[in-house]
Amino acid sequence: MGAATLLDITALALLGFAGYRATQLAVHDTILDPVRDRLHAWHERRMESVGREFVITLISCVYCMGWWISGALLAVYLLVTGQFDDAPLLVHGLEWFAVAGAAVLLNRVDDTLGRVG
Repeated sequence: MGAATLLDITALALLGFAGYRATQLAVHDTILDPVRDRLHAWHERRMESVGREFVITLISCVYCMGWWISGALLAVYLLVTGQFDDAPLLVHGLEWFAVAGAAVLLNRVDDTLGRVG
């Protein structure tokens, strides 16, 4: 195996933008309101359930959901482009932090600008 290489900045930026947009879709966009409403109703039937509380926290938090969406996008990208085996898992873990960090940064900018306007 050759030297491990990180994804280039263009791929990381693209994945960060995709992670931001996918997180917005999952947490805020009205197209998924029916799914979120059903999950909230499911949770209300057994409010003391730790598992159900976890699901509600996940779908309500841009940081929580963004972390997992960024990881999924990165994994799909690496597998589809044949780059998954090009580096150790630790390197891909660092890439995951980079992609999730870019997505969170964009969410923070969005939140800040939304409050200004």
